[in-house]
Amino acid sequence: MDILARLNEVNDVPVYSVEDPHFRTYGRIVHGYDVQPWIDYMEQETPIPTQGNIYLPSVKEMEEQSMYECMCASLYGGMPIQVGYCNGRNTTYNGFEYHKGSEINIAVTDFMLVLGHSYDISHNTYDVSQPEVFFVTKGTVIEMYSTTLHLSPCRVNDEGFKDIVVLPKGTNTLLSDEEKKWKASGDEEAQLLLMHNKWVIAHPERKPLIDQGAYPGVTGINKELRY
Repeated sequence: MDILARLNEVNDVPVYSVEDPHFRTYGRIVHGYDVQPWIDYMEQETPIPTQGNIYLPSVKEMEEQSMYECMCASLYGGMPIQVGYCNGRNTTYNGFEYHKGSEINIAVTDFMLVLGHSYDISHNTYDVSQPEVFFVTKGTVIEMYSTTLHLSPCRVNDEGFKDIVVLPKGTNTLLSDEEKKWKASGDEEAQLLLMHNKWVIAHPERKPLIDQGAYPGVTGINKELRY
């Protein structure tokens, strides 16, 4: 039995491939970029934590490779970008984030993504039954659109996952105390702003996110994906 078939057998929600038409409103598969040097770096130099996830928004060694300039010029139209990674062992939905600008994900290992649409958030609440689950195979490069809700990948084996993350430069970095005052601007969306270019809506049971200041607006059972 292949991995996708197994994931559909053990879970109570459909798990689609990113090659499935269901993925079209969330993003696209990107072709034509030699990302193998980044994958080699990730495999050799970055660990998977024994618990939880680790996320680094910007990694100097990766940004010094030639693919950085190529991706910056062609995928982001010359706008500055950052290249980092997320490694971990997540299996639950926990919450969702979105950015004002596309996110590129490069699967160093197989993993699943739980994806939704930011326009389905209503008065800063989002029902956990709305997102869909997608399987991404190792080596696949995807673009997720700015309207796509997501969070960290979910693992498909005991070893965990590794994911390269490309975003507009400065995304997921800390807000200053002055910038945090934006959350009191009166605009409803501003309450979801957690970091630079990072709007987050979390499940109330996801204490680490809530403790960081994430808005507790995800309703329903905090689902866990099996593998």
